Amino acid sequence: MPVVDEVVQAEIEMLRSLKRMVDSPSSNSVILMGDVILDRYFHGWANHLNAFAPAPVVKVMRTNESAGAAAHIARSLTDLGMKVRFFAILGGDENGHIVAQQLHEEGVDTSDIRVAAHLSTVAKTRIYGSRESLIDRYQLLLQFDEESQEEVPESIVQRLTDSAIEALPGAGAVVLSDYGKGVVSDTGAKRIITAAKAAKVPVICDPKLTGLHRTVGATVALFEIRGLELLRRRNNLNDAEETAAHFIAENDWQGMLVLGGEHGVTLYQKDGSPLNLPCLVDAPMQLIGLHDAAASALAVALGNGRSLAEGARLANAACECILAAEASREVLDRKTLSTRLDELAWQMQISDR
Repeated sequence: MPVVDEVVQAEIEMLRSLKRMVDSPSSNSVILMGDVILDRYFHGWANHLNAFAPAPVVKVMRTNESAGAAAHIARSLTDLGMKVRFFAILGGDENGHIVAQQLHEEGVDTSDIRVAAHLSTVAKTRIYGSRESLIDRYQLLLQFDEESQEEVPESIVQRLTDSAIEALPGAGAVVLSDYGKGVVSDTGAKRIITAAKAAKVPVICDPKLTGLHRTVGATVALFEIRGLELLRRRNNLNDAEETAAHFIAENDWQGMLVLGGEHGVTLYQKDGSPLNLPCLVDAPMQLIGLHDAAASALAVALGNGRSLAEGARLANAACECILAAEASREVLDRKTLSTRLDELAWQMQISDR
């Protein structure tokens, strides 16, 4: 039997090592701070148009609700065996109750979540439809968002930030999941990142493009490929690599992980060449939860002392799990991720024979 190339063998061993890490319970904790959104899904048949408007009429066949955004990360990390300190704010409404109940049922520690009685919990509703003759071709027909018109009180955010910083001793990683809803504030993010760096705890930021100033000093920041392209155009830069290098230097990151969906992920680092990892999913199904899965994977890897390169490989496998899932299956779980790592190692081994 031919000898496996040393580079390929090293890659296979890394994937197997990551699988062993995922399969083993961890005593490390993750500090997670971010916005929570209630995701609602309606699935049904769209066999005809409305008689008075060019809009499909959906016959709803099933519905479900899911605690999303930063809650995706909390749920994923809990299933992956990490201890999560989840700092978030819910509204004192029915949507907030649904989120809290689901988190509790899935074993997520909700003791650090604050409730602001006068606020409404953000909710996103997505309607999927397909012609009955095309049962495998569901597509998103409409999305509508509901959110509070009032800002999150600064006093609540400050107390939440204080609590997150107090929880840093002994933590393996920090995740700031910023959906721009007010939980991750300018001052709060700066304080947490500064405290985490002093404690030598890696920080993973998933920012909005309008919130890059809240990521200064983080270990790694997450971007979509289209977001990186937008930054390139805005700053009149030549290519993706130059753009990544510019923002890594400007914001004092160690790296930037760019998510390309069906095109895989690319890790840009302060020192070193870009690491391009292709997506090996044959037919991507959906994208919801991609950022959250990548952030979860990075938290598991960095929280267990792994390198950014190892974190990128785990994040790529996590993204493939989400891409291959059905709509509304947007949470990463240990069994699926472990299986995917095993598949990737096996594919590399047989392809090199």
